[in-house]
Amino acid sequence: MTALETVELYYDRFNNKDWKGMLALLDPEIRHEPNQGEVRIGIEKFTAFLGDMDTAYEETLTEMVFFTEPSETRVAAEFVVNGIYKKGEEGFPEAHGQTYVLPAAAFLEVKEGKITRVTTYYNLPHWIDLVSKK
Repeated sequence: MTALETVELYYDRFNNKDWKGMLALLDPEIRHEPNQGEVRIGIEKFTAFLGDMDTAYEETLTEMVFFTEPSETRVAAEFVVNGIYKKGEEGFPEAHGQTYVLPAAAFLEVKEGKITRVTTYYNLPHWIDLVSKK
């Protein structure tokens, strides 16, 4: 499977809430670089992150566009996050089922068929604004 196919499958599993299938595509030493906060290293920390996200948010990604480069080890993904804010987190607005539509992007690295890095970007102040107005 190519890096692009691996990343496409990863996001397909995300949209189908197949967390176990997503995790199977990750290297045990996955490096997760979130938009904000500390870098997470390792499948255990990524698994905990997924659990927290599943509790607080209901998200589906649409308008997916993928880009790869000549060595086919890095893939960029641009998409729209269609979400529901289910449970508030410390430092963020209170959650009461607000919906949001937010452009985002991710950069992934794949080695030997496993995703070794996921870096995500989105406009956090814009997201806060979206969920604060509802």
